[in-house]
Amino acid sequence: MTTLQIDIVSDIACPWCAIGYARLEKAMTALKNELDFAIEWHAFELNPDPSAEAEPILPALARKYGRSENEARDNQSQMMVVAKDLGLNFEKLQERYTRNTFDAHRLVKWAGAQGKQTDMKMACFEAYFGRAENISDAEVLVNCAESVGLEGSEARAILSTDQYADAVREDEAKYQQAGVSAVPAYIINQTYLVSGAQEPETLIQAFREIAEEV
Repeated sequence: MTTLQIDIVSDIACPWCAIGYARLEKAMTALKNELDFAIEWHAFELNPDPSAEAEPILPALARKYGRSENEARDNQSQMMVVAKDLGLNFEKLQERYTRNTFDAHRLVKWAGAQGKQTDMKMACFEAYFGRAENISDAEVLVNCAESVGLEGSEARAILSTDQYADAVREDEAKYQQAGVSAVPAYIINQTYLVSGAQEPETLIQAFREIAEEV
């Protein structure tokens, strides 16, 4: 059976990245008798300044996109509906604060070395969008790690150093240089780029077309 390598460029602070992966899962399930998939996550930071003061998400989004706060709220509400239909917990989507995710990306890299990368990513999404937790806080990240069966003391030790920092920065630089400026982005077999949280049907068609060329 043909295996497609999918490199996912995403940020834990990006709701569409969580939605996009849920849709990707549906596509992969639909193709389970046709194709195998190998997934690897790569870092992207929507809020790259670790010293920036956290602020409520709705006014932050309104300012960033030149919209009113009500428009930002409506947009987030629509995402909550989409997420619920996909089985995602976005209950606190509108109550979260802007956060830097660099340390979270470091732990996702560490989790990948133990075969738990996707689990760790999902735990971070749940903490941030479902519970509005501070995803830049070390103890929140340790709890995420423990929730997927990783060793909390080891996660805490990594966060107290700069371990995996270079790997995250190299990831970010690599995909920015490759032209990825928005997330989620999927690079298939290191050749084909699929941008955005595409519907499962769109992904299924794309994967079948790519597989024919392999």
